[in-house]
Amino acid sequence: MNIQTHTFIDAGRWSGRAFFGGWDRTEAGTINVTDPANGTVLASVGLGGPADIARAAGEARAAQKAWAKMLGAERARILNRAADLLEANGAELALWIMKESGSIHQKAMIEIEHGALFIRHAATLATAPSGMFLPGMDDRENYARRVPHGVVGVISPFNFPLVLSVRSIAAALAVGNAVVHKPDPRTPISGGIIIARIFEEAGLPAGILQIVPGGADAGEALCSDPNVAMISFTGSARGGAKVGEIAGRNLKRVQLELGGKNALIILGDADPDVAASNAAWGAFLHQGQICMATGLVLIDEKIEQAVTDRLVAKAAHLPVGDPSSNQVALGPIISDAQVTAIQAIVDDAVAKGARLLAGGRSDGRFYPATVLSGVKPGMLAFEEEVFGPVACIVSFRSDEEAIALANRSDYGLAAGVISADIGRAMAVGEELEVGQLHINDQTVNGGPYAPFGGRGKSGNGTRVGGPADIEEFTQWQWVSVKKTATPYPF
Repeated sequence: MNIQTHTFIDAGRWSGRAFFGGWDRTEAGTINVTDPANGTVLASVGLGGPADIARAAGEARAAQKAWAKMLGAERARILNRAADLLEANGAELALWIMKESGSIHQKAMIEIEHGALFIRHAATLATAPSGMFLPGMDDRENYARRVPHGVVGVISPFNFPLVLSVRSIAAALAVGNAVVHKPDPRTPISGGIIIARIFEEAGLPAGILQIVPGGADAGEALCSDPNVAMISFTGSARGGAKVGEIAGRNLKRVQLELGGKNALIILGDADPDVAASNAAWGAFLHQGQICMATGLVLIDEKIEQAVTDRLVAKAAHLPVGDPSSNQVALGPIISDAQVTAIQAIVDDAVAKGARLLAGGRSDGRFYPATVLSGVKPGMLAFEEEVFGPVACIVSFRSDEEAIALANRSDYGLAAGVISADIGRAMAVGEELEVGQLHINDQTVNGGPYAPFGGRGKSGNGTRVGGPADIEEFTQWQWVSVKKTATPYPF
């Protein structure tokens, strides 16, 4: 297999451009991509505006019919080839993820690994059974089949830019849709250029995948474009509400995967060392900038001190800095505005009686692992998604109180329950109003084979991944067939 391994992402091909039928300039101009750790300009990419989105959507719609008619086995072959390219060039591509999104190397490699898995899973959908015979009331033949929507618009965030883009793109392509993708303008390389390159080299026909980085105006244009039939959005609850409003007004199908205030419930019989390890991973991984991050650490008061002491010790020993050094556990926060938002939540908690046990003050973009105890309802740290490395500890006296505290949230994405008694943990978990439940694990979990999504402010009940992909990215068509046409009494 002839796969380039050192210059795969050569900027000479795409600098200042977006991916339409090929690499081309955008009408809205260009935007510089910077490293959040040090402000270094990494590259320049084409910036899409409404006119560029209109162009991309029109080209995608013109190309989609031929793609849908292609044999599923051929679509699968192209997808698997793209996964091969992602894996073969992973060492090079992971460096872009690190530089652009502030990821440590291990997290960047998780994106490469999971990204390839999502594409390979999608390839299986291309040849999956897609219909069924139906009973009828006369001698005609009735059947229902799943058909593609047409053009799917994908909007993805900065935090896991590769995975959270490719999971929707690959599934939509596999079942016969064309895709117009708008990656976050802060991570257009990891969330866009890399994906364009692997599918370009894999032999995807021109026009089927359009990738146009852009801001809110491009997103609104995508949600209202008449050539786009569905929107798949991953991002904040505020952004999702806006997307849902515009897409709904234009009668488009919409899949929303939004934020979370995810509770990890640590029951009184849990091992404090293991529990603290889970809480640290869930709260601090990728600086807490994950929708499934452990937003509340609910601990039975019988072991609260033991778990808290261990969690504080872990926080104190997690170095923060530039991921390119390969000597840190936490990288930079994505923007100065986000640092300010994190600090406001921490300061509010302390002002209202919470105790700051570790961290709590940034050094520029670098925010240390932070532990707050005594967090209570009414504090921003209890109510709001932090999107920063802050473990918010809440104590409880009974399993029923833990359930009530966890279910107070307007969000409903993920929850974890840790206990030596699986039956007890399951009983608690069954009462939690979330889209994802993890017994004896923290809240940050994901993969291609499970239906991923939430409820309430975490989403509109839709899912992406596993068996949900066919449900989301196709629709039913009823077909009835008579051997000959028959006259009617009119």
